[in-house]
Amino acid sequence: MEDVLIECSPGISGDMLLGAFYDLGVPKQVIEQPLIDLGLKDFYHLEFIESKSCSIRGVKAKVEDINRSPIKRTWRSIKELISNGHLENKLKQKIYEVFESLANAEGKVHGIKSEDVHFHEIGAIDSLVDIVGVCAAFNYLNPKEVYCNEPMLGKGFVQTQHGKLSVPPPAVIELIRQKNIKVLSSFDSIEGELSTPTGIALLSNLVNNPEPPSKYSVNSYGVGIGNKKFPFSNLVRVYKISSFDNASIKKEINPKFEEISVQEAWIDDQTPEDICNFVEKLRIEGAYDVSYQAINMKKDRIGFSIQAILPIEKKEFFRQLWFDYSSTIGVRERTQSRWILLRRRGECSTTFGKIKVKQTLKPDGSITIKPENDEVLRLKLRHKISTEEIRKIIKDSSKKFKAFENWK
Repeated sequence: MEDVLIECSPGISGDMLLGAFYDLGVPKQVIEQPLIDLGLKDFYHLEFIESKSCSIRGVKAKVEDINRSPIKRTWRSIKELISNGHLENKLKQKIYEVFESLANAEGKVHGIKSEDVHFHEIGAIDSLVDIVGVCAAFNYLNPKEVYCNEPMLGKGFVQTQHGKLSVPPPAVIELIRQKNIKVLSSFDSIEGELSTPTGIALLSNLVNNPEPPSKYSVNSYGVGIGNKKFPFSNLVRVYKISSFDNASIKKEINPKFEEISVQEAWIDDQTPEDICNFVEKLRIEGAYDVSYQAINMKKDRIGFSIQAILPIEKKEFFRQLWFDYSSTIGVRERTQSRWILLRRRGECSTTFGKIKVKQTLKPDGSITIKPENDEVLRLKLRHKISTEEIRKIIKDSSKKFKAFENWK
């Protein structure tokens, strides 16, 4: 099974992704069959055209709306369309998740319930074709891992059904916030919309590794050409690759060695409330961990022993925090070393829905997944069942992991 790498050059849109997948070799029948199964056959005409952008060849996906009385679709109506469609469950779930993220983003920026969102451009037939078609292509390729680079967003203004909006559009900003997507910016950012809401929604739901692997070989690739003219090539590349990241991680840098700073002090002239506030300040500012306990100090006073484990490069910054936010007149400090297993944060689909988890990579290459404790507590309170039952259900029902970050 191969991996897939999406290269935003420099942005991303649904039609460019669709053209790239067709150019990669995904049959047109595979792309169109789900649209037929959803009852959309008589609403559109899809054509793939050989095209160029700044002399670079690729394929442009062209969707023609052949419905004479355009339908204004809400997320509620699109949800019903997907639910009633005769699609395999895995594909149906992919399509649903992309539209749901768009609905949530649009609802947030317009201040309405997501079910009541009128999709306008997003609900238009061309965007339906883009989203369903790209999800069908992913389902057909069934990649083991999906990587991407950071897209650029652009600047200026774009004309929409809501009027003239600044670039990036509000829905794009909300999507990258909700999904914790890293984007590229520069001081000479290009005038125009480089990444569309549809493109960002597809990227955020289908990619499970937000950065390209450090080592890979290219087996084949497809190029999707955009409609807009820029002084550079406007395209998206989709590669089939063989990645060598896991092997190199296991053999070379796992466990990982690093130096840390340990700072500590004993304090007997602050209230427990002040101590708690200071400890929380250390954590907020990026301490790896903080522990504290009550101790007996001189003249039989009760005080607190506080110890913080910190990034070595921030030791001067934290040293100043002790003097600014606590009453101590001295701090003990030492440099230590530690070995840590690589880990990364992400989410898994479970019986309870999507939950935040952490993966840990063992030296033998095996991977363990542990739900975040806040998630376990939330589910325990909601479902009124024990922690052990929550953890067992999560373990038994966990599906594909989606990373929020690279191994670190």
